[in-house]
Amino acid sequence: MKRSMKSYEVNFDGLIGPTHNYSGLSHGNLASQSHAAMVSYPKAAALQGIEKMRSLIRLGYQQGFFLPQVRPDIGVLRQLGFSGSPLQVLEKVSAEAPHLLSMVYSASSMWAANAATVTPSSDSADNKVHFTAANLVTTVHRAIECQQTTHCLSTVFADSDHFEVHGAITAHPTFGDEGAANHNRLCGAYGDKGVGLFVYGDNGGDNGGHNGGDAEQAPTRFPARQTLEASRAVARQHGVLEDSVFLQQNPAAIDGGAFHNDVVAVSNGPVLFYHETAFVSASANDAFTRITSTVPNFKPICVPATDVSLDDAIRSYLFNSQLLASPNGDMSEMTLIAPLECQETASVRNFLHSLSLDESQPIRDVVFVDVRQSMSNGGGPACLRLRVVLNETELAAVDQRFIATDPVLDALAEWVDAFYRDELNPEDLKQSVFMEESLRALKALEVAIGVPGFYPF
Repeated sequence: MKRSMKSYEVNFDGLIGPTHNYSGLSHGNLASQSHAAMVSYPKAAALQGIEKMRSLIRLGYQQGFFLPQVRPDIGVLRQLGFSGSPLQVLEKVSAEAPHLLSMVYSASSMWAANAATVTPSSDSADNKVHFTAANLVTTVHRAIECQQTTHCLSTVFADSDHFEVHGAITAHPTFGDEGAANHNRLCGAYGDKGVGLFVYGDNGGDNGGHNGGDAEQAPTRFPARQTLEASRAVARQHGVLEDSVFLQQNPAAIDGGAFHNDVVAVSNGPVLFYHETAFVSASANDAFTRITSTVPNFKPICVPATDVSLDDAIRSYLFNSQLLASPNGDMSEMTLIAPLECQETASVRNFLHSLSLDESQPIRDVVFVDVRQSMSNGGGPACLRLRVVLNETELAAVDQRFIATDPVLDALAEWVDAFYRDELNPEDLKQSVFMEESLRALKALEVAIGVPGFYPF
């Protein structure tokens, strides 16, 4: 009898780079803005991220990683009119436009949930795994990422028999795309056909009444980063437009600080775990009905605002936890990988305790992880990873140099210890010695994991 092929959800985490700093560049991200201009701790940040990956491996999960992007990005500064050698460019910018340094030094590519949107082969029209790099046009420090993101994805998923990597869609606010942070895939089992739930905050000028809710509602305090037009374009690229569901994020949630949907909702398999204020309620019921037509065992789990306020949900990043099936893919035994801040927020801690005792739903265990450095800059455990569903053949086709094992993580930790600063002050970005340190660290990383030529310098 032919053995059925097993499928896995593999988390690819962004390795936190040596230029991790607090610049407060992300309008609408309350944690980012509140820590602006403070001293950051790059070594601690990177080691926390590595330890999170190690904790998942120890629990039995498949784990991969992406490399940091080149920072500072001197090419961007040259496009802005600064000329000369890298050192001369840095000196000119430091003297004439120091506010640009935080943009080109940002280590924000660490948040791999914003790297791309992913459609598994079991859902796509051509039976390939599709990736579309996010254009991230809402914030300038992130908008510069997409070309390097495409290079990274094209390296890790280079086998064209199994993977299709698309560059970012048109870089215009009408098509603002923030990647998987606004995309949920619902399915019965990883290898089953699933349905993509695209969550958008702005209709991007589309008044055509596509299945997405009341486009008249809009946030007034903070920008809506994901547009309906962008979500539809990505779904069209992946060949899943007709099978996808589009749902509007609640403007009140965006104005409350939920700059991405993954701050108020997280999914895995048939489960959608979300805050009461996550979606525009008028369209949520219709969206859930459409999901149920493809995923009969769809299990929405709503957290009432009376149990956990929106403020507490955002402060603790409860929904920016990783929701995982058991390592063998059992959807009836799920684990939530939550930040320590959830344990320290009374309402969230109490709710999670009650949830683990509720046998009518599958979340049975909660594991708390320390990612405080990422949290202080506005990203929790789920921000740090891109979920990629792969069958056994596809997993074998991934460039194995980017699959995390204990020895690989040991090598990464040794590299961090050797090249990262313990502390980084915003003024340090003006130092030529820091630029040289950062670039030297990336070249050493190529050696550490055996990827010569990954960086174009």
